[in-house]
This record gives sequence, C-alpha cells and structure tokens, in this order.
Amino acid sequence: MNITDLAGTVTLNNGVEMPYLGLGVYLTKDGEEVETAVLSALEAGYRHIDTASFYHNEAGVGNALAKSDVDRKDIFITTKVWNSDQGYEKTLKAFEVSLKKLQMDFLDLYLVHWPVKGKFTDTWRAFEKLYKEGLIRAIGVSNFHEVHLTELLKMAEVIPAVNQVEFHPYLVQQSLVDFCKSKGIQHEAWSPLMQGGVLDVMLLNEIGKKYGKSPVQVTLRWNLQRGTVTIPKSVHPERIRQNVDIFDFELSEEEMRAINALDRNQRVGPDPENFNF
Repeated sequence: MNITDLAGTVTLNNGVEMPYLGLGVYLTKDGEEVETAVLSALEAGYRHIDTASFYHNEAGVGNALAKSDVDRKDIFITTKVWNSDQGYEKTLKAFEVSLKKLQMDFLDLYLVHWPVKGKFTDTWRAFEKLYKEGLIRAIGVSNFHEVHLTELLKMAEVIPAVNQVEFHPYLVQQSLVDFCKSKGIQHEAWSPLMQGGVLDVMLLNEIGKKYGKSPVQVTLRWNLQRGTVTIPKSVHPERIRQNVDIFDFELSEEEMRAINALDRNQRVGPDPENFNF
C-alpha cells in the first residue's frame, strides 16, 4: 500500500480503487446523527463510507450523500447483507432495499456480513449475479475465517475482493491476514480502535508522545502501514477530522513490530466461528 494522503487508495483484485481510510457508522443513529457524521467526513476529505443493513442507518447515509456537493462517483460506499436476509432470492431482494434506502443505482462494495452456515454460498451466488449485472463494483465478505473462505472459494466464480474483520492491536489474526493476501483478498479492519480501548494501551501512548499524536492516530497509522483498509467510527466532527491526521509521520519498523506484539487474540466482538444471530 502506497500511503500518501486521505485521497489514497488500494487496488482491489478486480482493478477497482478503494480508499484505504473511511468512516464507519455502526451504532450511529439514523437521521441527524448519521447525516452529520457523513457530511462532516466528506467535508474533511473522506471518500469512503461503510454502513450495513443491520445498522439501520442506510437511509440517513443516503440522505447525507444526496445533500453533499461531492459527486457520487467520487465516493466509495459499502453496505452489507444481514444474516436473516441471506440465501439466493432473499439476498437479491435485500440488495434492492439497501440500494433504495441509499438512493443509489449502483454500489461500490457489497459484503456478506457474517458466514451463516448453510446460507453464505447461496448468498454469494446472488452477489455474483449482481456483480455480473454491473450493479456492484466489487463484492466481498465480512467476518470470514480461513475455514469459511476455503468453503466459499471452492464454489466461487468471483474471488472476494475484501474480507472485513475485527482487527486491532489485541487481535492481529496474522494467519488470516496471510491467507487473504495469498488469495488476493484485501484485508479490512472493523473496530480498529478496540471501541476506544487503544486509549489505555501504554505503548500506543508512548509512541504517540514521540510524534505528537494520540493513541488513536498511532493505531490507524499502524493499520495503514500493515496494508489494512480501516474504517474508524465517530459521530463527532472534530474527532472525524483528527482520525485522518495521520499522514505527517511514519512508524518505524521497530514500532510496528512492538505494536504487532501486543496481540492477545482478544476480541471486542463476536467470534465468527461461534455466533448465533
């Protein structure tokens, strides 16, 4: 990944350019809160917004985009199909609903939100249909481990472009990262800030003091230097701006290794191999 500025991108396995830094809107309330967050992000220079049907704020994201002066073609929009909507026909219908809420005629990236056993391969067939019809620029998955990806790849005609998973200094999952890289699947982080937990990590604070940066900014820079697309969430315009003030410093190899070594295999979210929703 060539890290330049907030306009920087990674090239996915189908040639689509995806901004390597974006705004996540999980738990952001539909209506004014999510609209303000998205508009603040776009004003700050973000061009990547990540939502999901399960977040129940696609309509607010769509309203914000409609109000923005930024051209739709210059914004990368991701949403996800929820577990109860998986399966071939249900996925096709769910996609129509999401597209309508977002007020769009195409989607940049559509993800299978969780690997629902017995359904995600049929869901993927629907994804491939939508992709081949030109309604989605790239298709991918979320919360897929090697076992799920291996099963999917056995039947897939289109290799997933992205795998979005929980990723932060306490959950590196290096074997999964390496597996994705070997298959040409871009690694993307959700909960990169450990739900604010990075603020209490001594090492991140110490490194931050050296560069005049916060533990949050150090963590996000670490994400990018590892080649990981990342989507920090905030509803506060000032923090939204601060989160992307990470292009005027570079972590040393020693600092990168030290942060990598914080790994505890510790999750803040559900385990993809043991979930019941």
